[in-house]
Amino acid sequence: MDRRHFLQQSAAAGAGLMAVPALAQPKSPNEKLNVACIGIEGRGGSDLAAVAATENIVALCDVDDEKLARVGQKFPNAYRETDYRRLAERKDIDAFIVATPDHHHAFATSMALQLGKHCYCEKPLTHSVYEARRIAEMAKKAGVATQMGNQGHSNNGTRRVVELIRAGVVGQIREAHCWTDRPIWPQGIDRPPVGTPPANLHWDLWLGPAPDRPFGEGYHPFKWRGFWDFGTGALGDMACHVMDTAFWALNLKAPTTVEAWGEPHHPESAPKNCIITYEFPKRGDLEPMKLVWYDGGKKPEEALFEGEKVPDNGTLLIGEKGTILLPDPYGSSFVMLPKDKWIGFKAPAETIPNSIGHHAEWVHACKTGDPTGSNFQYAGALTEMVLLGNVAFRTGHKIEWDAKKLRVKNCGEAEQYLHRAYRPGYSI
Repeated sequence: MDRRHFLQQSAAAGAGLMAVPALAQPKSPNEKLNVACIGIEGRGGSDLAAVAATENIVALCDVDDEKLARVGQKFPNAYRETDYRRLAERKDIDAFIVATPDHHHAFATSMALQLGKHCYCEKPLTHSVYEARRIAEMAKKAGVATQMGNQGHSNNGTRRVVELIRAGVVGQIREAHCWTDRPIWPQGIDRPPVGTPPANLHWDLWLGPAPDRPFGEGYHPFKWRGFWDFGTGALGDMACHVMDTAFWALNLKAPTTVEAWGEPHHPESAPKNCIITYEFPKRGDLEPMKLVWYDGGKKPEEALFEGEKVPDNGTLLIGEKGTILLPDPYGSSFVMLPKDKWIGFKAPAETIPNSIGHHAEWVHACKTGDPTGSNFQYAGALTEMVLLGNVAFRTGHKIEWDAKKLRVKNCGEAEQYLHRAYRPGYSI
């Protein structure tokens, strides 16, 4: 929501906001956080369960009345709401969890940050490149504890691979490959036939900032991921998991060019499959490199796997002295290739402490001010890089990226995909 609407709404509740928000008050590690959850089943249900094990759940928000009633039975003392904007009026909230469809992420998150509240948001952090940049900036200014829901960032396997690469064990890496078997929902399809929203669904609130359209069977509660107005396709859904190890270990930041190939373009939804090549410049002592993304059943060529079985999801990091395979989306384990070369290999000393757990890390940060691994500055840059792949696919061009100016240098058409228009009542 825009700042004027936000201030008016708060003033109407007798609680006007200062231009600079008051930060959430620190708590001792023995005190419980008061947490509000926006989106309460699916990923939201997992986030809720993880935090509720140790903290107070004081508010539940969902546009589906049946979900509110069902989850509310587990938290009978929690306030229930269908419009997350109204949560800005409450004084009892220390922290927010955002687990809505992608097109709401930036708006619910920006509300939390404007209020000076801690925030955990599911991946991808935002629906657009512009939003990723803005949320990262807002989080830095707010100075609160933030974490994106790319849980693999807290896995020990991910951390060991980062240490191996930074120690130079496999030498310079000029090529990486990341892939997923997603989508597991329809893509490359038209809008569903117009229907009548079920009585339990607040359709206008579900649409939120997205362009107005009639309800159709197939959007709620899961298949929205394939439609451009609501989701970010297989790339947005999984790349913040799968690309995370490479992004972290290789200090990737912004690419210089991005090019995508795939199924024929569809105006309504993401492709059934695609391949995207990101090219990165020299980064300190790290040589220029490319990262290739595959989805919808596409995979790197089998020869790159040195005889190892090609998993359905994973990452290959190809160095001068060897290759590292992460055979799942979350970096829980890794394999050094070719295997016979690394028999008896002694790993370098651990330099990155093991995580206490992705959600636990965020809760701890809320109470102590300690940093989180996938805070919104890190997660914003990762999301920004990932979503440039969708921009390249939708333009049909190899785009040249100017990260400093947040623009595509060689394709004016890209602007509409970097920064979308919003319905009245929603802006960042």
